[in-house]
Amino acid sequence: MRGIEEKTEVLKQNAKTENSSSRPDNWGAFVDNSIKLEGTGTGRLTGLTFAVKDVFNIKNTTSGAGNPDWLRTHGPAESTAAAILSLLANGASLEGTTQTDELMYSLNGENAHYGTPVNPAAPDRIPGGSSSGSAVAVAAELVDFAIGTDTGGSVRIPSSYCGLYGFRPTHGAVSAEGVIPLARSFDTVGWMSRTAKIILDVGTVLLENGKNHPSGGDAKQFMRFIKAEEAWSLLGSDDRSLLTTKLTGLADWQDGGAAVVRLTGEGEDLTQWSAAFRVLQGLEIAQEHGEWIKSKHPKFGPGIAERFEWASTLKESASTAEIELRTRIRSKLIELLGEDGLLAIPTAPGPAPLLGLEGIEAETYRAKTIQLSCIAGLSGLPQVTIPVIRQDGLPIGLSFIGGPNTDLRLLQWTVQHFMEEVRG
Repeated sequence: MRGIEEKTEVLKQNAKTENSSSRPDNWGAFVDNSIKLEGTGTGRLTGLTFAVKDVFNIKNTTSGAGNPDWLRTHGPAESTAAAILSLLANGASLEGTTQTDELMYSLNGENAHYGTPVNPAAPDRIPGGSSSGSAVAVAAELVDFAIGTDTGGSVRIPSSYCGLYGFRPTHGAVSAEGVIPLARSFDTVGWMSRTAKIILDVGTVLLENGKNHPSGGDAKQFMRFIKAEEAWSLLGSDDRSLLTTKLTGLADWQDGGAAVVRLTGEGEDLTQWSAAFRVLQGLEIAQEHGEWIKSKHPKFGPGIAERFEWASTLKESASTAEIELRTRIRSKLIELLGEDGLLAIPTAPGPAPLLGLEGIEAETYRAKTIQLSCIAGLSGLPQVTIPVIRQDGLPIGLSFIGGPNTDLRLLQWTVQHFMEEVRG
């Protein structure tokens, strides 16, 4: 494996060359595509290739977490992450590590140190983060699937922007052993692919109850279909019409009808939910990485530095209201969905923003994005995003959220309804 100094230089050179063209050889997706591990067994994933976000431990390799100072101050892993071992044991082969936003603390995919992976679905637009390289590697057909982490949307958002199927599991349902944490009570290991079938196959392997593969009949146990009023209001009218048409085209939605509900309580809206998410996530981030930042004085890119600085000012004693709100949200959504309900929301407030977007427009879009992604984050519930293509060719995501630990039934339901919609 490459040493840290050589790896850092390779990343810098990639940043210069991969962003000089809208169609680079590997689209700027990889940190190191020389890291390869053959499958150690056979199973559902035999013959498939995958890539991993550069935050997963690989024995004798140092994960960089998107920041040169993190790479410099950490040593090689002594063992390989549990999720990777499971994938290898079921026949998949690892084909490299992929780019990430710095310490996973962004949703854009733009890295000030190493450049921005090129979104194959829209080269003039961001790929989304923080699992940016994973999404790009899949969308560019360099691998069959990729794994990343999703704390605040970091698998779901790049999947939406790059036109992929993406999945965030029930919190804790997939082992995060050997993964660099961001905010542990929100962190999940997620995955993305161009087909619903591969999303299910990977889920069957990674989920703790994967041996109990659900039958088609189990997937039909979703009997109640719900639209979140506030979430749909965040879309522009054309995108709302497109996703609504997609939704109402599903036989389940037609037969059972879809209830439109307001998720937030009286005097609340999703801005309060997202604000609570940001505070609670920020508290955990400061607890996780605050000492390292104080002692090593890492250099962060624009936006990332400000977020870490803001997180350092938070105090748990002043966050009682946010903690209580999270508890109420989780209870409310679990009761709403039960074992047979599905909640439909847009994955993001529209297609990927243009590269280099700054100022109020960028911050407004980011705020809307977090309002959507915080729903599953605060409740700890599983969410799958489905690619939908607009008339102008840009992808947007349609998401479904299930009750706790309905992950495999949700993925099976997705295959039943979207199996024919192969991407790539």
